[in-house]
Amino acid sequence: MKSLKGFDWVLAPAEDRLIMQYMQSYELPEFLSRILVARDIHFDKVKDFLAPSLKRFLPEPYILKDMENAVARTLVAIGSNQKIVIYGDYDVDGATSSAILRRYFRDIGITTGLYIPDRLDEGYGANPAALKKLRKEQYDLCLMVDCGTTAFEALGEATVCGLDVIVLDHHTAETSLPSAIIVNPNRLDQELGERIDLKLLCAAGVAFLFIIALNRALRALGYFEELQEPDLLNYLDLVALGTVCDVMPLKGLNRALVTQGLKVAQKRKNLGLATLADIAELKGGITAAYHFGFVVGPRINAGGRVGQADLGSRLLFTTDVLEAKEIAIKLHALNAQRQEIEKQVLDEAIIQVEAKELHARSVIMVKGNNWHPGVIGIVSSRLKDRYHKPTLVVTDWEGEQKGSGRSVSGLDMGVLMHQAVHKGLLSKGGGHAMAAGFTIAGDAYEDFYNFIDNAAAPYMQNRELKLNIDGYLTVAGLNDIFMSHVQQLEPYGSGHPTPTFAFKHMVCTFADVLGEQHIRLQLQDETGKGLKAMAFRAMQTPLQQMLDHRGPVEVAGTLKLDEWQGRQQLTLFVDDIRI
Repeated sequence: MKSLKGFDWVLAPAEDRLIMQYMQSYELPEFLSRILVARDIHFDKVKDFLAPSLKRFLPEPYILKDMENAVARTLVAIGSNQKIVIYGDYDVDGATSSAILRRYFRDIGITTGLYIPDRLDEGYGANPAALKKLRKEQYDLCLMVDCGTTAFEALGEATVCGLDVIVLDHHTAETSLPSAIIVNPNRLDQELGERIDLKLLCAAGVAFLFIIALNRALRALGYFEELQEPDLLNYLDLVALGTVCDVMPLKGLNRALVTQGLKVAQKRKNLGLATLADIAELKGGITAAYHFGFVVGPRINAGGRVGQADLGSRLLFTTDVLEAKEIAIKLHALNAQRQEIEKQVLDEAIIQVEAKELHARSVIMVKGNNWHPGVIGIVSSRLKDRYHKPTLVVTDWEGEQKGSGRSVSGLDMGVLMHQAVHKGLLSKGGGHAMAAGFTIAGDAYEDFYNFIDNAAAPYMQNRELKLNIDGYLTVAGLNDIFMSHVQQLEPYGSGHPTPTFAFKHMVCTFADVLGEQHIRLQLQDETGKGLKAMAFRAMQTPLQQMLDHRGPVEVAGTLKLDEWQGRQQLTLFVDDIRI
């Protein structure tokens, strides 16, 4: 049978002896043990993986360079009643990390300002004009989150005008650092020993470690003798949201943070987050990482993409019911607007890829006039998923060629951006392994494309398109007990995706188009047992053949249990089909 999407289906290798050992020692079913073995979860780490605790994974915060200096400078600001402002990026990680800091300071009786740069007018990260403006407003200390590690010009300007800056970031650093206190687990001079999982933290995770260290220092100084000490666990829902939406691998500390953060989210501790979940019609509330990444996160991001940059951070900070509802409704509407803009740009980008046969190259790079900068990152991700190649999307916007890129596993895009900056191909560029933003220098578009295409070629030429199958199932085996075992492996996300299962000897008895892009299917096995399935964004892809195919098929995808009109329904979300 041939794969419609051209994938080679591969059953993830797992040694039978180890599978049996996991089954017997931990009383786990065979399929779950197979997944743990195949994903290289060491026998001694199974308990930590299935039930990750903060007690087990939280590090000493001072393991991060400059953390002690960051805490000391903040203590001076608190003790001297200096004005503090939080400066954050406009994406979900920036919104969550800035809200975490502002909520903490509010809880210890300190008012802070907020500055989120506008994506269109100011672009990503720190900018000199903003920092000078904040100094004129008499701010003494700026806590900068999710940006700043490579902001040499802006932070140099801050030093000149007398504004002290503490950077809490996670993006790829260069050999030298700007003039500021920089806490970043990805500093090149950072030594972590065995705690390499800290390099996977997002800015919200770094901000959480910072408030742990600051809170400890304040406690030692007797700050909480007459003031209720904050419960830091209450901020974990925001840490989890930032971690999932910034697509950070769910390993080690990140896994513990997201697991515990989901528990906090279920308690609806954060008014803005709970309100947005209600507006998005999450009937059962936020119960899985999927809800962060695909329901709540895109709406928070919409403010920075096509609306007002600070809406997400303000929503996650507010304790006012009316304000929370007003912002949540606005973000929900902006997300719908973002989807319309995204579709138009994506359609134009696909036409360009096909017309120029860019999918034949190692890297896909497209450019459009006045494509909205707020959606080019999402479009880049969509193209990467469609063509299974690293993708860069560039827009000619107000005299600049601004771009956003998404990579495939194993190809570090953040490193390539820094190399391109040093070669003079980019005037600005940075990010991390899987995502990056950049501005092309002058007329260097073709030179930059050739550079990144050539750099990726050795890796892409040896890369095989594989669909990793975690196991083969039967429809009869999809009972409540099976799903409860699948849920034991949550949270799912980067580095630990939702298991992909395959079903043999299936027949498609019904197929039609849902909306404009999706295909819904009704599948049936040899015994007549049915399974509801959905193929997202399948139109104009090889999966569209299923609209007319009624013969036997093999289907692979992920399973999700949803509640609909008071009943639970199991749906297979299709990754590929073999006919």
